[in-house]
Amino acid sequence: MKTILKILVGTLIIVGSSNANEIKVFNFTEKELSQLDVRKVRGADNNTIYSVGSNKNGNFLKAVADNAASGLGKEIKIDLNKTPYINITWKIERDLPGIKENTKKGHDFAARVFAVKKTGATPLSNRAINYVFSSNNEIGFNSPSPYTKKSIDNVLASTKKNINEWVTVKANVKEDFKKFHGLDVSELDGLAIMSDTDNSKMKAIAYYQNIYFSEN
Repeated sequence: MKTILKILVGTLIIVGSSNANEIKVFNFTEKELSQLDVRKVRGADNNTIYSVGSNKNGNFLKAVADNAASGLGKEIKIDLNKTPYINITWKIERDLPGIKENTKKGHDFAARVFAVKKTGATPLSNRAINYVFSSNNEIGFNSPSPYTKKSIDNVLASTKKNINEWVTVKANVKEDFKKFHGLDVSELDGLAIMSDTDNSKMKAIAYYQNIYFSEN
């Protein structure tokens, strides 16, 4: 089953923030990258290659997925009553045109960030909102993953509008869990990043920067 729902099983790591009303999730440093839980998707031929870099706005993570699928997971407790909004800055250098992302054969995304809530005794019982940078659908499109209805793909950015340029997006995670899963979630249990092309056998290049939670 192609799912990231069981990626968050490592050591709990809390990342601080200089602003009490903002919770930074990733620092995107070499040290952090070496500590993140890496999970290859079952059946994928290759791992996505992740590396860190920096620009005038700080550190970023570069992902190169060439017929590959693996994710980086971090357990982190987020109080969604205080900081319900996820903020993501990302860029797609090379996208995946022509695939049908809501089918098993085309369920690949150049960039995605999973917000995960533990709802049972096993990782496969987890629920997730999969915030994606789509190569083919419009912003606002959403659909259950063709592999599990416990994960919802929600398009926050699209290369139809932005290609090879940084985009900052925001979503209310608490409201999205209520909307898509019918759950009143007060606390989030973790985040995962994944760029994957194992179904389409294509190549994608993406960048992630400045992922944090805020009160508004």
